[in-house]
Amino acid sequence: MSSTLLDQWGRRIEYLRISVTDRCNFRCLYCMPREGLQWLPRDEILTYEEIAAIVAELAPLGLRRLRITGGEPTIRPDLERLIGLLRAIPEIEDISLSTNGVRLPALARRFKAAGLDRVNMSADSLRPDRIAAIARRDLGFDPVAAATAAQEAGLDPVKINMVVLRGINDDEIEDFAALTLHHPWHVRYIELMPVGDLRELTWDHVVPSDEVLRRVARLGKLLPDAGPTGNGPARYFRLVGAQGTIGVITPMTHTYCGSCNRVRLTADGRLRTCLYGDHEVNLRDALRRGEPLAPLFRQALAEKPKEHALLQMRVGGLRALSQVGG
Repeated sequence: MSSTLLDQWGRRIEYLRISVTDRCNFRCLYCMPREGLQWLPRDEILTYEEIAAIVAELAPLGLRRLRITGGEPTIRPDLERLIGLLRAIPEIEDISLSTNGVRLPALARRFKAAGLDRVNMSADSLRPDRIAAIARRDLGFDPVAAATAAQEAGLDPVKINMVVLRGINDDEIEDFAALTLHHPWHVRYIELMPVGDLRELTWDHVVPSDEVLRRVARLGKLLPDAGPTGNGPARYFRLVGAQGTIGVITPMTHTYCGSCNRVRLTADGRLRTCLYGDHEVNLRDALRRGEPLAPLFRQALAEKPKEHALLQMRVGGLRALSQVGG
């Protein structure tokens, strides 16, 4: 059996993003409508054992890297149990977690002990009042404390993702970059992706990555850098003398579809081949019927689109990024 999975465009697919819940304890401006969404019924959501069974069947085909996402994955109870199940699958080389960071101080050491390798944390401001305004929730989140907890637990690398919103938080670009001067963290700036029901955020709120880098360069000379371990599309730089790096992720101004290496598993067991496409394959029902998943997986890759349609504002029925874990 081949250990290399290729889609119809010859791209090697070895990375699966696994959403474990569609729910979140935040309602971020760019991710979820203020009123929330209609949550999936519990019986439609994959159990941890079902998720592990899917990965165990697909890993021999070529999957090597996993990311656990949500919604907010840390609000699902006993997440370390899933991490342990996935860690036990021989072919899996890397397990990471995307989180808003709220529960990291309490859970980071538990996740590390279960087998988690590293963490990506969302943080869109360093100011308590602004964090609450963007998240539409005041949970007392302290991004620096959360990143420190992850680092001290041995999760490495620690990546901090900031969605840059013009007129809302773009005046903190340099503040986030300054974190890399004294911490071995990797700050990545993500261009806003206006999608679905989030109509109040438009192209006017997008800050192009080239502008972000110009602002960061006010702190000192920026040099290209290989960046940390990872599976994503960020381009990295380092301020001279900094412990960490600066990254930019550019879905709007410099698309990276040509190097896409990922597919996504939704919380209700649908394999989504493109974040902004509308092609999905229902793995959950096949799994529950005891049917083989490999043929469905290979067929999905044969239909994976060449590029996303976000620039044409076609988003495959998504109301919010929280539905597929971003």
